[in-house]
Amino acid sequence: MTNTTQATNRAELSGVLIERQALRYTPAGIAVLDARLGHGSEVLEAGHPRRIEFEAALRFSGAVATRAEALAPGDRIVVSGFLAARRKLSRSLVLHVTEFARIH
Repeated sequence: MTNTTQATNRAELSGVLIERQALRYTPAGIAVLDARLGHGSEVLEAGHPRRIEFEAALRFSGAVATRAEALAPGDRIVVSGFLAARRKLSRSLVLHVTEFARIH
């Protein structure tokens, strides 16, 4: 799919923060924080309940990264953002977080 005018790339997940790396800065001075989110839920698939459990790579950038520095493993959060390849030629995906909130 190459038509970017009609393409949509938006994702939202909730779960438990499993791991959080130290805040770092790119050579351009942009704050970046990498983390992992553990997600578990039950969904309906073809009319049948299905248990879903997985871990997802997260990347916080800019002001969102400096806010995320206060997060700790075990925190329940909801994140939203877009999916992108981990690196230019990688098939592995990372959720680039544009918004997040703690769940109480």
